[in-house]
Amino acid sequence: MTFTESSPARRTLGDEVSLVETRQSATVLRRDYDKRLMLVSGRANPALAGRIAAKLGVDLSGVERKTFANGEVYCRFEESVRGSDVFIVQPTCANVQEGMNPNDSLMELVEMVDAAVGGSAHRVIAVTPWFGYSRQDKKSAPREPISARLVARMLEAAGIDRILTMDLHSGQIQGFFSKPCDHMTALFILTQYFADLGLEDLVVVSPDVGRVKLNKNFAAKIGADLAILNKERPAQQVAEISYVIGDVRDKTALLVDDMIGTAGTLAAAARAVRDAGARRIYAAATHGNFSGDAWANLAAAGFEQVVVTDTIPLPPGAPENVRVLSCADLLTNSIRQIFTDGSVSDVFNGENQLF
Repeated sequence: MTFTESSPARRTLGDEVSLVETRQSATVLRRDYDKRLMLVSGRANPALAGRIAAKLGVDLSGVERKTFANGEVYCRFEESVRGSDVFIVQPTCANVQEGMNPNDSLMELVEMVDAAVGGSAHRVIAVTPWFGYSRQDKKSAPREPISARLVARMLEAAGIDRILTMDLHSGQIQGFFSKPCDHMTALFILTQYFADLGLEDLVVVSPDVGRVKLNKNFAAKIGADLAILNKERPAQQVAEISYVIGDVRDKTALLVDDMIGTAGTLAAAARAVRDAGARRIYAAATHGNFSGDAWANLAAAGFEQVVVTDTIPLPPGAPENVRVLSCADLLTNSIRQIFTDGSVSDVFNGENQLF
């Protein structure tokens, strides 16, 4: 609330009384005003949203979501969002059980943001642990789009006030946003899991030189050695690995990446380290974006375990050696800090710059 005072020379007794009353009203408004947190979920990963809600101690707010016969998606909030901080949990991924592909999830997110803005929400925060199109973060050939930048612009045009995401394919994607971008990491979740396994003669293997810094941090956290694969991509979604830089012979190899897609690269990496003499092979990634022939490729690779987080729901048919760790605690702590205007970097003690 704002008000304008009369100049001292022209102020009357009535003006003084009105001014005091106005100030008192403003004070009461500030004292009684209480922000409201609303947590809503799209159809991309409702299970993760439910875990976050349980840890926050709130109910998921009702939202009608459906797909029309012509393929268009639709949403509508079932209660008022006016004056609320609205957190929309929606990774832009596929969900086979819900009949959603990545583009459906993206459009549903944009529509929910627009609906919240139109409903006079105080702030709208996109909780998008998997940021779709993140691999298209630069031009690799002439006349290509930079699709990750386009998605960032779409979300900002829809009206987000900030975005909460995890382990972007490249840290520079944060620069595509003019709004605050809180970049979380599953590094500590994954390193703790493998530290608890107590694997002997462990060597962390980077799938390519672009992931060396991430893998170096991972290896340092669990006290392991580091090796690097020499990888080339003759075409999109095709990987060729020529040799291993480092010693993996008679050791337990742990392949670490930000995401697993068709698992073709991961299977090729497993063959390379096995040919180099590794005894046992594990894999870890933040995002289990299993698609295409992923299950067949993983079955042929012979991993002891493939460990991912629940940023993306598992499609049907997952083999028994796939382990899913929840990132709900991490996202819950981050949401709490955003809502209370606390420090998000305190969640990691400032150690979330991994690239």
